[in-house]
Amino acid sequence: MSEEVKKIDTETKKVNIELEVDTNIVDSSKNKYQGFIDLAKALDAWRIFPRIFITTYIYLLYKVVIWYMALGDPSMEQSGLVSVVVGAGAAWFGLYAGTRK
Repeated sequence: MSEEVKKIDTETKKVNIELEVDTNIVDSSKNKYQGFIDLAKALDAWRIFPRIFITTYIYLLYKVVIWYMALGDPSMEQSGLVSVVVGAGAAWFGLYAGTRK
């Protein structure tokens, strides 16, 4: 290798940049979805869906019990079905009653 050192020419340039800054005040605390959030909170406070589910379960339980009592000689499978429906209702009501509000 030769002892010559390759010199790299570098240039320095000064560049002027114009920057425009918007100084208007923007209120970023306003949420454009606040109306939907308020509606969701209202629906949650009214507990519409849990009440619909409980009402549907009560109707289902009523129909199953009436059907079961009308059977002449219920089988083990039919008794199991009624047992599952009643047990599911107990679990569902426990979840419903255990929530806040």
